[in-house]
Amino acid sequence: MSLMNYPIYLDYNATTPCDPRVVEAMLPFFTNDFGNAASKSHTYGWVAEEAVDMARENIAALIGAEKGEIIFTSGATEAVNLAIRGVYETYQSKGKHIITCSVEHKAVLDTCHYIESIGGEVTIIPVGDDGRVDPAAIESAIRNDTILISIMYANNETAVIMPVREIAAIAKKHGVIFFSDSTQAFGKIPVNVLDDGIDLLSCSAHKMYGPKGVGALYVRRRDPRVRLKPLQYGGGHEKGMRSGTLNVPGIVGFGKAATIASNEMKEEATRLKKLRDQFLDTLLSLEGTALNGSREYLLPHAFNISFSGIDSQVMIRHLNKNLAVSSGSACTSATLEPSYVLRALGIGDERASSSIRFSLGRMTTEDEIAKALNYVKDVVKLMR
Repeated sequence: MSLMNYPIYLDYNATTPCDPRVVEAMLPFFTNDFGNAASKSHTYGWVAEEAVDMARENIAALIGAEKGEIIFTSGATEAVNLAIRGVYETYQSKGKHIITCSVEHKAVLDTCHYIESIGGEVTIIPVGDDGRVDPAAIESAIRNDTILISIMYANNETAVIMPVREIAAIAKKHGVIFFSDSTQAFGKIPVNVLDDGIDLLSCSAHKMYGPKGVGALYVRRRDPRVRLKPLQYGGGHEKGMRSGTLNVPGIVGFGKAATIASNEMKEEATRLKKLRDQFLDTLLSLEGTALNGSREYLLPHAFNISFSGIDSQVMIRHLNKNLAVSSGSACTSATLEPSYVLRALGIGDERASSSIRFSLGRMTTEDEIAKALNYVKDVVKLMR
């Protein structure tokens, strides 16, 4: 089956295609430049190490960090685990209490549940009907033994951006480490760990036109210096925080994707916001549709919308031939339960079960949006 016969792709929050420029940058590291970056005694190792260093620098530059603060992982899920479990195990002498919110990715919530199973305590703060967490509620939940606040930068299902700076300021005021899972925001909107006040940040290459299987954790080195116990041991790679032979081609691709994002993010966000607004406004003009979450605090390329009286899974099956979309997170798409994220916004099961996430991306064109609107209108008419 050629790509020409594939449906229009509007599920960029699930994953993105590798930018051809990223693939081109990676290719030599599968063949000629195949060395192990930890091999310090010959040219093959030196070339690989230099490429990893450059990628580290490019990723750090995208978020205003220093290159020594970037720890490479296998993806955002591993980075989330390293952040939360690493802090819990390192700072137990100070306390065992963690604060997070009800719409976090399962990587965060399940890791927090694990922390509870080994004796930690977790407070989960609810969100409002706009999908945002109230910084005042987080401050009220802080205790003497609170060691970590974990709040995502932007939600993967609703595309709603959180009040990160306000939360970071509260964390700093109380001497609590602030971690933000920034997987959906990284490379899409400006994220700056210094301006935003973030101490730990997780991200993934495949959400921003890089390869799958590589991610990173930013770990602040000063004011405060964050220390983490590793999840795995073995060779002391990545400053001892993540042992294991580095995925050099993946890291090179990640670095290239970060450079492209640095250069093109502003222009791309403007283009996608225009397309998204055109798409969203037309859908909202249909009878029985409603946006889930805040319109004001929305990523430029995505939104989540309900179609009253229509089962989203049935609608997606009708759309499948022409349009690739999802009802929520790819990580929970196997479950038939209504989205826990939408439930957390106070949305009832019926409306939650009629919701679809549309996410646009670098390869999305005006023509595709026009066609997608016609496909959606036809299916809504058919199902009603």
